[in-house]
Amino acid sequence: MVSARIRRMTGAHWLTLFGLVLLAWGALYVMALPEEMRAAGRIYGAEFLASLCTVTPDAAGFARITAMWALMSAAMMAPTALPALATYDELSHSGQTNFAALVAGYLAVWIGFAVLAAAAQMALFRAGLVSAFGDSRSALLSALLLAVAGAYQFSPMKEACLAKCRAPLSFFMQHWDEGAWRNGLRLGLVCLGCCWALMALAFVGGVMNLAFMGLATVIMVIEKLPDLGRWLTRPLGAALLGGAGWMLLDAI
Repeated sequence: MVSARIRRMTGAHWLTLFGLVLLAWGALYVMALPEEMRAAGRIYGAEFLASLCTVTPDAAGFARITAMWALMSAAMMAPTALPALATYDELSHSGQTNFAALVAGYLAVWIGFAVLAAAAQMALFRAGLVSAFGDSRSALLSALLLAVAGAYQFSPMKEACLAKCRAPLSFFMQHWDEGAWRNGLRLGLVCLGCCWALMALAFVGGVMNLAFMGLATVIMVIEKLPDLGRWLTRPLGAALLGGAGWMLLDAI
């Protein structure tokens, strides 16, 4: 069913989606350059690139950190939203839809998340708990984040949000009368409910660690698949709790 819905997406939707994903990952790659390459005008010959690379709390303002989190959220969440986008596109043949309003509502939620995540990163950096590149300097903080994420994998809220993400047709039918904008907001909140704890693990793996971000994206995509996702959620929770225990022992 999911593959059939995805195949029905129009060319414009595909081009827009993957264009935005590629742009986001490309920008994040540039932002992830190490500190010694930030002022690399001698290498790149471009002051713009050097300024773009400066997105760590030691050198960038809150707005740039927020923009980085917004880009990261877009790059990681766009693939997970494919089934819902394909379903909404399919419904456009049977009723009035507004794809732009749906996406705007969805993005509004994740921009709000980016603001909160940026504020958390700035606070943790100033407290000396994470490095300039967003990875934890505290075994206790790492253990806490892993434990929270692991426990959340077993929570009723996580299960409820995943159920809605795995059945986008039922989700849209339930809230169709609210309009595209509110549907987008609801969809964004449901996706946030599925993924916020895993996204918070960026402070363990490193906010600017592209390998971690890629792995987390794959995990979140699989979790939302109706057939495969149910076999991943709880084992992943157990693994995260085990990692938290190991971190805690290491801290002691």
